[in-house]
Amino acid sequence: VQLVESGGGLVEAGRSLRLSCVASGSIYTINAMGWYRQAPGKQRELVAAITEGGKSNYTDSVKGRFTISRDTAKVYLQMDSLKPEDTAVYYCNARKRRIYEGSKVVDYDYWGQGIQVTVSS
Repeated sequence: VQLVESGGGLVEAGRSLRLSCVASGSIYTINAMGWYRQAPGKQRELVAAITEGGKSNYTDSVKGRFTISRDTAKVYLQMDSLKPEDTAVYYCNARKRRIYEGSKVVDYDYWGQGIQVTVSS
């Protein structure tokens, strides 16, 4: 699976951005897609994820401001009311979950190259 992000950039606080990610390759076995971010000096964190069934979840700091959506091999992140603390490199993620004999669950993660989002105050 290959993932390519687009839509990042520099915006003022309070403005909006929409990130897009297109998956290619072996896409038909992807279970979930999502967005992570990593700010300087911090660990990569989950921002939002959405399952193939459309169930989504968000980290608390973006609830009510960000919306994730998915269309087969594409995932989007609509970011409204951006804050300076949203500044980070955003990574698109695709996950394949496999259940093996004995109910062993293994997740296979695929990543995009990352895209910079900078929010100025």
